[in-house]
Amino acid sequence: MNEWIEDLADVLAAGEPGVIVTVAAIRGSAPREAGAKMIVTRDETIGTIGGGQLEYQCTRIAVDMLGANELPSVRNFPLGASMGQCCGGVVDVLFEPLDAAVPSWLTDLRALYGQRQPLAMVTGIGATAGKFIVAAELETGPGELPHAIRERAFDIVSRNGGTERVGDYVIETVVNPDFNIAVFGAGHVGAAVVPLLAKLDCNVRWIDSRRNIFRALPANVRAIEAAEPALEVAAMPPGSYFLVMTHSHAIDYEIVSRILMRNDAAYCGLIGSVSKRRRFEKRFRAQGIGDSQLVKLTCPIGVDGISGKKPAEIAVAVAAELLQSRDRVAMQARGNLPDNVRPLKR
Repeated sequence: MNEWIEDLADVLAAGEPGVIVTVAAIRGSAPREAGAKMIVTRDETIGTIGGGQLEYQCTRIAVDMLGANELPSVRNFPLGASMGQCCGGVVDVLFEPLDAAVPSWLTDLRALYGQRQPLAMVTGIGATAGKFIVAAELETGPGELPHAIRERAFDIVSRNGGTERVGDYVIETVVNPDFNIAVFGAGHVGAAVVPLLAKLDCNVRWIDSRRNIFRALPANVRAIEAAEPALEVAAMPPGSYFLVMTHSHAIDYEIVSRILMRNDAAYCGLIGSVSKRRRFEKRFRAQGIGDSQLVKLTCPIGVDGISGKKPAEIAVAVAAELLQSRDRVAMQARGNLPDNVRPLKR
């Protein structure tokens, strides 16, 4: 997630210095992926780079940097016995001390990210110290980036994200996630699953026909009160993930019907029993929806092996199934999984 952008802005706006701590590169096994961040102030840490001794040591280093007027630097951490961690990999960690003033690069970053523009941040270390923001028609920074670094940044952005260390530069992409989820229904299960999904790198559209049912929402959740929720199916981009769990079987049917007729959903999940699925399938076939479309309907929803009916239990099972589906789609896109392989469902 990119919530660190607003977290950092809040810290600096409050007049506190901070240190951005970023996993810049990984070799072998590590507790977090390249690009993971935390912000360290005198009183707290925001975010995580994986916990354990690595995070503890990095937090101590960052605290010592506060107010010391140091330049960005990268330190190397072997995750072996000497660190008290058995991952066995090696992690390069970028430390970026900031005083209490909001830097111009953060202002540019917030503006471009708010416009949903794909971009890269390039941080120079050592003799190349400085922060650059690189977008399609914009480059800001303390000087001019080497051509090879700029081209590498564009290449990483074009591949929809990543973090790499290239010599004395750390290149990070800041892109809006393409994991788009529509949740239809704000009842007990919807209210349990949406906050869980909101912690993932995703965009959530939460739709219900009832008025004044939504309360405070995370930044990546958009609530929509719609008199005809089924019409909101068309608002989702291709490859979206749909969860249907409204208070009405009739509304559920209309929504799922429109999702299946689109024929481009990455996941279509309907809350309910096997008998509900059979009743819906009979009506769908009469409507002209064939087996090639019906096989894309997941009902019941949730990973196998979790039988609890409490909203929180269903939410965990459903979120896990969405992640499985997302990763399966990614594997297919990379050519690592045949199209005809589908997860087993009860």
